[in-house]
Amino acid sequence: MAKNKYTDLGSFVYSTNPDYKPPLSDEPEDMNLPNNQQALRVWLERGKGGKEATVVKGYVGSADKLAELAKLLKSKCAAGGNAKDGIIIVQGNHRDKVLKILLDLGYSNTKKAGG
Repeated sequence: MAKNKYTDLGSFVYSTNPDYKPPLSDEPEDMNLPNNQQALRVWLERGKGGKEATVVKGYVGSADKLAELAKLLKSKCAAGGNAKDGIIIVQGNHRDKVLKILLDLGYSNTKKAGG
């Protein structure tokens, strides 16, 4: 099911024209950058109860490719996690391992971030 393209317009749009449709955004829906142009940052965050999670931020691309990358990272780290909105979360402190995997996959602009 396709997403509603008019959700980013804010509240209501009023018009006296019954055939009025707001202008669509100029950005392509399927914008996938090559791996070497992705600027990914690998963070280590602590959540509730002091539990650690490795977070990869800055992914630009389709949700399917994001889920595929997250599945690969989770399987290589033998951990659970989640992926949505350009963010991949891997449970546990796997920052160095995730960084090495991303560099091996060609994400050459990937760096550690945070403390």
